[in-house]
Amino acid sequence: MAGQDVAAVVAQALDLAPVIDGHNDWPWELRLHHGSAVAGLERGFPGHTDIARLRAGGVGAQLWSVFVEDLPPGTDGPAAGAVVQTLEQIDVVHRIVEAYPDDFVLARSAADIEAARASGRIAALLGAEGGHQIEDSPGVLRMLAALGVRYLTLTHNRNSAWADAATDEPTHGGLTDRGRAYVRELNRLGMLVDLSHVAPATMHAALGVSSAPVIFSHSSARALNDHPRNVPDDVLARLAGNGGVVMVTFVPQFLDRAYREWDDAGRVGPAPRVPLAVLADHVEHARDVAGVRHIGLGGDFDGVDAMPEGITGVDGYPLLLAELARRGWSAADLAGLAGANVLRVLRATDDAFAGDREPTALVR
Repeated sequence: MAGQDVAAVVAQALDLAPVIDGHNDWPWELRLHHGSAVAGLERGFPGHTDIARLRAGGVGAQLWSVFVEDLPPGTDGPAAGAVVQTLEQIDVVHRIVEAYPDDFVLARSAADIEAARASGRIAALLGAEGGHQIEDSPGVLRMLAALGVRYLTLTHNRNSAWADAATDEPTHGGLTDRGRAYVRELNRLGMLVDLSHVAPATMHAALGVSSAPVIFSHSSARALNDHPRNVPDDVLARLAGNGGVVMVTFVPQFLDRAYREWDDAGRVGPAPRVPLAVLADHVEHARDVAGVRHIGLGGDFDGVDAMPEGITGVDGYPLLLAELARRGWSAADLAGLAGANVLRVLRATDDAFAGDREPTALVR
């Protein structure tokens, strides 16, 4: 396909649907390195994200990660102050929106995203990246829902008291009975069950319980790189039946075995190349196994220090779409990948999210 034709297909795709990314750690980056200040975000901001690059990347909605670190290995119990830290991250997103009202609007639903796009603004949604952030409290979970948090990642890098993580020694065989109750409560609240970071047994257990579509907010294909953070084919194959979406991530160590080995060995010497084509391969593999209606994008920008070649920030989404267009993808399929598929998942769960939050499914 000629370059002019590729550009036309990408433009048509982004006209059909904006980019809706599943995971960006900008609030954490602001907290960690900028004292949670929200000044000077218009352009040229250090890292992967600023307003100008979001606009250039075709981003119409972002599920911002409100993230809290796990406790150090060997420590039991919830992360100290996890609820406070989560609320402070939610506050950062609120203050970004308040500081730049012409660029951002807080959003909870598919309808909110569509309204934001009609007004020329970027929809700001929230996702909590780890079950440890609720400190094993159903009441905290319900209050996060009331504050507009649209997904909960069941674990981060360590097991919780009720779910096994991908990068920890399994202790629960996936989910405990309480973990299954949390999945049902998430369904009742209209909060998406996010299966990034969890062990394959947890993925299967959650898919067996969930009555609503699940997401993987930022994971790639394990068949192409056997990293524990990636999704096995037998899980991808279940997404069509569930209606969920795997949002393929751009993290080099998840995409490429040589880069992972270099990273695991302490990053001695130059980093191996990870071409954009490798990312496109993961997208195509997920499409081939899960189906074209069950894929999306979860870049993990500002959560890692490197990206595939050519991707330097959130303005890079059109480069991936162009690579896929050159491989023969239609504008409609690219639009599904960019945002329409996750918009469908949000729409399917919006009614529950707007509904009754009385504690009927799970108590302390």
